[in-house]
Amino acid sequence: MGQHVAKERFSEAEFARFGARLEDSLTALDEVLARPGFGAGPATVGAELELFLIDGNARPLRRNKAVQTAVDDERVVLELGSFNLEVNLTPLPLAGRPFTAMETEIRETMALVDGAARSQGGRVVPIGILPTLSEFDFTPDAMSDETRYKALSSGMRRVREEPFRVRIAGVERLDLEVEDVILESANTSWQIHLRTPPGDFADMYNAAQLAIGPVLAVSGNSPAFLGRELWEETRIALFEASADDRDPERPWRVDGRVCFGSGWVREGAAELFALSVREYEPVMPVMDDEDPLAAVRGGGVPRLAELRLHQGTVWQWNRPVYDPGDGGHLRVELRALPAGPTGTDMVANAAFLLGLVLATAADPGWIAGFPFADAYRNFYRAARSGLDAELAWPGRTGSCPAHELALELLPVAWNGLVSSGVDDGEASRLLDVISERVRLRRTGAAWQRRALAALGAAPGVRAAMLERYRELAFTHKPVHTWPDPVEVLDVPEQTG
Repeated sequence: MGQHVAKERFSEAEFARFGARLEDSLTALDEVLARPGFGAGPATVGAELELFLIDGNARPLRRNKAVQTAVDDERVVLELGSFNLEVNLTPLPLAGRPFTAMETEIRETMALVDGAARSQGGRVVPIGILPTLSEFDFTPDAMSDETRYKALSSGMRRVREEPFRVRIAGVERLDLEVEDVILESANTSWQIHLRTPPGDFADMYNAAQLAIGPVLAVSGNSPAFLGRELWEETRIALFEASADDRDPERPWRVDGRVCFGSGWVREGAAELFALSVREYEPVMPVMDDEDPLAAVRGGGVPRLAELRLHQGTVWQWNRPVYDPGDGGHLRVELRALPAGPTGTDMVANAAFLLGLVLATAADPGWIAGFPFADAYRNFYRAARSGLDAELAWPGRTGSCPAHELALELLPVAWNGLVSSGVDDGEASRLLDVISERVRLRRTGAAWQRRALAALGAAPGVRAAMLERYRELAFTHKPVHTWPDPVEVLDVPEQTG
């Protein structure tokens, strides 16, 4: 989605040419992945952090282009909503102390963006869903002033003529319709990239599908939307509905464009790219001047720009990435974790997730006896119920509460990290954050819910909660150490 898009609408002939190019790209991908030594190299980890901009009343601030200009840093890019920005962190070797460096960069870049936002009358906050959003924040003019996002909207409306219907049943119920993909902007995420050799990709990807359930359960930070208490990670249900291109003309389609998937990967990354081309219609047929078959057969590393662009509009919660940079390589992109509450919390979540992925990928025999349906259920149960979710795990009989399973899995994650070269003290420090968070049962979602319960029905409660949340987030102390909301919150006089 970061590729240049010059226009908003395309002809049917352009879509046809793009489809043919996708088929050539799949052939080129197969050939380059089969090349001896392609994608070899030390494991690296990278990340993307999405952020909300808010104004002085803790409401969304539609000034992302001005803030991006003010910050003047190539790591900071626009997101779909005009009140969102994304920070692309520097990729690092997995060995050593990558999470400490990542946490330092989060603090530095958040301070930079916050300073730029203040020059525009705003501030920045890392949170899964902004609690002060209202229905009136999702009008067409709330989209970023970027051609690629307008083209995405147009392309999605070409595929799905009906309104996007959002139905979420949690503690309360939400039911609404919107005409555009702008609801995607209600979600901000913390996305992790792990460089993976082609020969290891299937094992690593399947391990990610297994690991994300218990990690999501301990990472919840999105308990509500539009004033309704819904899931621990409402983002999961909301994003899936807000970009669901299925309609009555496609009853055969099992999965929407945002999905967990429907089976274990058997053949590697090319299998997932081929699935995306086969199952999902293109929405932005922007053509590159490269002939991918000529590039790969000439001994080069093809850019595969069309395939990468198409894959960027299919949002699996764990997604394959092909990158022609650095001689060409593959990554597993782990997309399900929420932004916030703090840099420490986010890198602890990343360490727990990557540790579990590395440990289970190293011993893939578990997959023979563990149904994909159990991993699927784990993911959605974790999103809905968080620490109280009942989860299955290889080698266990029946399910158990997520908070019990997470504590059992921390030593597994530690071994996965340390065996991959992560400093043992670094691994211990971050997994201790997870342990204490689980022991105290204080996730970001739990803190938000308790804060809103403490404030009651008085006017301005969500703004008051968000102000205190933001203040604590910028202390950089993990959420389990935050003061109890009952002790520290005051209700403001103004409405909001």
